[in-house]
Amino acid sequence: MTDHSTAPLHHEVVVIGGGNAGLSVAGRLRRYGVDDVAVIEPREHHLYQPMFSHVAGGTAAASVATRPQASVTPKGVTWIQDRVQTIDPVAKTVLLESGTRVEYDQLVVAPGIQKDWGAVPGLSEAMASPVGISNYEFEYAQKASRVLREVRSGTVVFTQPAGPATCSGAAQKPMYLACDYWRQTGVLDDIRVILVVPTPTMFGMPMIDAELDRKVAEYGIEVRFSRELVAVDPERRVVTIAETAPQDGPDRGQDGSTGGQHEEIAYDVLHAVPPQSAPDWLADTALADPGNPGGFVEVDSLTLRHPRFPEVWTLGDAAAVMSSKSGGALRQQAFTLVKNLTAVRAGKSPSHVYNGYSVCPFTVSRGTVVFAEFDDRYRPMPTIPFWKGLAKERRFTFLADRYLLPWVYWNLILQGRA
Repeated sequence: MTDHSTAPLHHEVVVIGGGNAGLSVAGRLRRYGVDDVAVIEPREHHLYQPMFSHVAGGTAAASVATRPQASVTPKGVTWIQDRVQTIDPVAKTVLLESGTRVEYDQLVVAPGIQKDWGAVPGLSEAMASPVGISNYEFEYAQKASRVLREVRSGTVVFTQPAGPATCSGAAQKPMYLACDYWRQTGVLDDIRVILVVPTPTMFGMPMIDAELDRKVAEYGIEVRFSRELVAVDPERRVVTIAETAPQDGPDRGQDGSTGGQHEEIAYDVLHAVPPQSAPDWLADTALADPGNPGGFVEVDSLTLRHPRFPEVWTLGDAAAVMSSKSGGALRQQAFTLVKNLTAVRAGKSPSHVYNGYSVCPFTVSRGTVVFAEFDDRYRPMPTIPFWKGLAKERRFTFLADRYLLPWVYWNLILQGRA
């Protein structure tokens, strides 16, 4: 970790963001022989967000989802513990909130996504109430574990946001885990469970929709399709939902406008996932895609290089790629980006192509998972070629999601080894 200074710093490669995307790229760059790599990350603790659903649903302790940032930063990588204020891609500098300027030869932009809790009237206040929970923030996920476990009757509403979101299907995971728990404890019949989704189907892939439809029927969940949360009255404990504007895919809406047919639903517990966008500071830079309303970084979706600023690369949730935003997409993105960046440093043209792969494991019970793997057109892209059966509800995919993948994440992915 470096001390803050007002004197300019310079690094061969600067990576903005010390999450999954940033660290996996930094680790790969070191393994590919890049000696001077710096990661800008303000947080003291690294969070493994896919585990938040297990924490919220009561199948994992909160402690397994976090580790000190220093312990997961790849060896040989400089950690600059500060926040980015802005980027000047013409001068090739990053201005930090401390006042330090960091100059770069190559820049990787991977700060993640911004949760816009204030975008829905009343939502922030609802989350601050005793019955407002979510699996999209660490503290809310811990709160959800207790709240959902204590429910014995009443109405529980789960919402999934319209527009771009990180692994938007993850909004459903705590719902299935909670329903399975309520069924095991004999109270499910006394609980009205309502799911609000912005799409006309559960996910957007027929084979996955069929599996999720079966689980929804099994648990007796009421689904409001093509709807989104537009307001919350936390004092009355009432949510307002409305028709969702047409979208291009399960988590890639073009705008947040809504139609008529508003409906109010009284709730006893609200599990909400907010609208999301690029961080405000990033959306205000010249790197933002002028055709993307979310402010995400303009990028060649194949090479992951910025089309107007060739020293800039991006991946993960902040990138305006065509594929679904998910942690599962990052492995292929990181591999492609690092191959291309190191080729450019060697005076060659980028030749590797990101294949659009993404994945969303749905924990549909406390012991099974529906494993959705797909490309940027939501066509099946199974890890094991020609075996589409991996998408079926299975026990071993739950074990992989809960135990194997976290081990791989902490020990291999963040070090650029997988």
